[in-house]
Amino acid sequence: MTQQQSPKAFSTEEMPKILPILPLFDVALFPKMVLPLVVMQDVSIQLVDEAMSQNRIIGLIVSKEPIKENGYTHKELYTVGTSAMILKMAKAEDDKTQLLVQGLGRFKAQKYIKGKPYLQAQVEHIESIEKIDKKIQALVSNVISQFSRIADLSPGLPPEIAAMAKTIQEPGILADMIASTINSSLEEKQTVLEMLDVKKRLQEVTRLINYQLEVLELGNKIQSQVKGDMDKRQREYFLREQLKAIREELGEKDQATVEVDDYRAKIEEKNLPEEARKEAERELDRLTRMHPSSAEYTVASTYLDWLTALPWHESTTDNMDIKKARKILDHDHFGLSKAKKRILEYLAVRKLKPESKGPILCFAGPPGTGKTSLGRSIARALGRRFFRISLGGVRDEAEIRGHRRTYVGALPGRIIQGIRRSGSNNPVFMLDEIDKVGSDFRGDPSSALLEVLDPEQNFSFSDHYLDVPFDLSKVMFITTANILDPIPPALRDRMEVLELLGYTLDEKIKIANRYLIPRQREAHGLKASQISFTKGAVKHIVIGYTREAGLRNLEREIANICRGIAAKIAEGDKASAKIKIDKVAEYLGPVRMTSEAKARISTPGVAMGLAWTQTGGELLFIEATSMPGNKELTLTGQLGDVMKESATAALSFIRSNAASLGIAEDYFQKHDIHIHVPAGAIPKDGPSAGVTMLTALTSLFTAKTIKKDLAMTGEITLRGQVLPVGGIKEKVLAAHRAGIKTLILPKRNEKDLEDIPPEVQDKIEFHFVDKMKNVLNIAIKT
Repeated sequence: MTQQQSPKAFSTEEMPKILPILPLFDVALFPKMVLPLVVMQDVSIQLVDEAMSQNRIIGLIVSKEPIKENGYTHKELYTVGTSAMILKMAKAEDDKTQLLVQGLGRFKAQKYIKGKPYLQAQVEHIESIEKIDKKIQALVSNVISQFSRIADLSPGLPPEIAAMAKTIQEPGILADMIASTINSSLEEKQTVLEMLDVKKRLQEVTRLINYQLEVLELGNKIQSQVKGDMDKRQREYFLREQLKAIREELGEKDQATVEVDDYRAKIEEKNLPEEARKEAERELDRLTRMHPSSAEYTVASTYLDWLTALPWHESTTDNMDIKKARKILDHDHFGLSKAKKRILEYLAVRKLKPESKGPILCFAGPPGTGKTSLGRSIARALGRRFFRISLGGVRDEAEIRGHRRTYVGALPGRIIQGIRRSGSNNPVFMLDEIDKVGSDFRGDPSSALLEVLDPEQNFSFSDHYLDVPFDLSKVMFITTANILDPIPPALRDRMEVLELLGYTLDEKIKIANRYLIPRQREAHGLKASQISFTKGAVKHIVIGYTREAGLRNLEREIANICRGIAAKIAEGDKASAKIKIDKVAEYLGPVRMTSEAKARISTPGVAMGLAWTQTGGELLFIEATSMPGNKELTLTGQLGDVMKESATAALSFIRSNAASLGIAEDYFQKHDIHIHVPAGAIPKDGPSAGVTMLTALTSLFTAKTIKKDLAMTGEITLRGQVLPVGGIKEKVLAAHRAGIKTLILPKRNEKDLEDIPPEVQDKIEFHFVDKMKNVLNIAIKT
């Protein structure tokens, strides 16, 4: 909190006669001067708070003693002090209070008053005795002249301060300003403060200025001597250079010369691009003129290490056997047909046109769907090296572009570091979790990625540390993201998005048998003869213990069973085990996931919808009820604004079509309506529940139940139109997992069924609608 007030002029008659006293131990304040202070003691902070609530005027008196934690007594303070106005006050987090005060005038403490935890004094406000005569004018002229010389010799003083001193008309204020500015002791400043006679004050300030001027001139003399010593060192440097030349004539070489020759040989061997070669030679030339013990020598040699270690022209040969690449991709991953198809297309284009630029692929989908591991498989299929960096939580632009060499310990960014570690200029480079990139005062890493992930620009990527362009056009960049919304539009536009939306039940069972079980069996030191799973047991684990689009939780549950079996084998209780359905609970406990689809829809006013989450699709139940009242609508379940608007739109449509739906006209006048979406602890939002809400309300008002095993999704309008929504594949897969037999989807989402596996489509009856009346005809029993 900061408070500020402009000071006004006070006469001695207007000044308060009793002032709270704030002791100073390392600084003195003069009238008309401004001074920052830091107050730490509780008593002093209370003094400031009470002064801020009143007239903001306090008394400042210099202490005769150094800082004391338990406060000062009036005997330890000088008699003459300065009354001051608090201009600004700010509370810091570490229980400190920062002040900016301006001196108002001198005062003399006559009597200290008790009654407050801090010091209070009855004071006499005193004014300077100022009578302008020739001697004062001469003193003023001399003080200004000497002070100007001090300002010229003092690097810590701004040059404008001498000009400011010339503009001060009052001799007393001039003496105070100079006394507060020059480097003198606290006792000397207190002496000036206590002098009421302006002539004597100017004489004392003249003495202090002359002493300060002598100190500064002596310091300049010492500086000249030091400069002479530096010239001597330069002469020694040239002599060393001559000695180096003599050694070369004799065939002797020192360590620095050997290192320089090694760098020169590396530069020739690397055949660097023109701009990089010029920079390397320039840095090498600087290195030859430096002494090995200097700090700059290490900076230059490290830079040359990076330039000569990068794979400017080293590339790996791509595997152009499309059939072999397909075999590798199919061996490593089950499903993911779209992603595999795109990789094989890339290989085919590279085979027909080797100079084509690499694509920027973005694998988007829920956690555990194989995005990162697919990148490794792509590198293996291409025969390229693989390098991965995680962008999660990266907030510094220098992580991408590197630090400039002017900083101590500077290094290239992660891109150039990855290129060096991979040892080739065409690796498969995975930028993991690109949707988790942040930004703060250190820059925006996502903006730095715009150049990296643009094939039209990255052929001359400039790292701040290298300061020369590096060609990234041969690198195959792959990014991964859970959701696309946080990615800036300009960055998303540079990438080709491939969605890995999740696996069906059958796919999960096959992946578990083919990959997860063998991997966990090996990880826990078990043999195939010691543990095996029936297909029914794997299906039971998927349905009863996991609810996800990916496979991570499924692998964890398999690992839990493997650990249990390993413990029993190690103890000698059994030699092998076959995991059947009835054995799963022994290791994983009771079933954690149960389908409520059939149990929930048994009364009018309950409808089942579909929702999209970051981990896949979920069933969403909408419950509606009514009670006697007067037209009030209540919405609960942590609903977002968009979802609340959908409920209002659904109710408005029903009221406007009440007659055609068979609802009494006065029904809404006599009833309150309550819509609730269970799982109230979870926030929910989006327009796709509009169809479900309208169906639930219609079911309630007509007292008709909704057909069993039926779910729906879609956005509605006031005219009764059904609009398309997103996440169709995840929602359909969620319905399939829950055993839903019938789905109602928007007409314009029919094209999205091409992403649904055929075995899922065969088990669900789809109805595509564009009007709400069609939804009601299908969903509500007649």
